[in-house]
Amino acid sequence: LTNQTFMAVFNNLVMFDQHVKIASPESIVPDLATEWSWSPDNTVLTMKLRQGVEWHDGKPFTSADVKCTWDMITEKRTSNWRRNPRREWFENLKETTVLGPYEVRFTLGRAQPSFLSFLANGGSAVYPCHVDGPVMRQKPIGTGPFKFVEWRANDVIRLAKNRDYWKPGRPYLD
Repeated sequence: LTNQTFMAVFNNLVMFDQHVKIASPESIVPDLATEWSWSPDNTVLTMKLRQGVEWHDGKPFTSADVKCTWDMITEKRTSNWRRNPRREWFENLKETTVLGPYEVRFTLGRAQPSFLSFLANGGSAVYPCHVDGPVMRQKPIGTGPFKFVEWRANDVIRLAKNRDYWKPGRPYLD
C-alpha cells in the first residue's frame, strides 16, 4: 500500500502504458526517458532523458540522478535505506554510466529481455541524488504529479497536486 501511494510522488524512466489492459514489453512507453536503444548483443541499453524536469525542491533532474539511483539499488553507493528489496531485480546490471547531462547507459552482464520491464515497474522510481535516504523516508522528494505533504504512522499520508508537473495538464486531481 505504501509503495502504491508514493508512486504518485515519483516518475520512472519508462512505464507501462496505462491505457493497455495487459502490460507487456511492447506496451512500455517513455516517462523520464524520451527514447532508448539496445546494443546489437542486447547487453547495453542507452537512454536519452527528458530535459527541463525538476525535483519538487526545484533542483534539475539529470543523468546523475539516474546513475545515483541504480548505484544505490545495486549497492555500489551507500543509500542509508533501511532495506533494499529491488537489488535482486538488478543483479545483472554491471554498470550505470553517465554519457552527458541527459543521457545514461546501463551495461548488463548478459542479455536480459526483462530488464526494460523491471525499469517500467512501479517500484523502479528515480530518486534525487542530492537527498539522503533518511530524509527521503520522512519527506520524499520526487519529480511526480504529486508532492509529499504529511505522513503520520498508522494514520495518514497526504499528497498535494504538483502544479509545476512537467506533463502538461496533469495531474487531473487536486
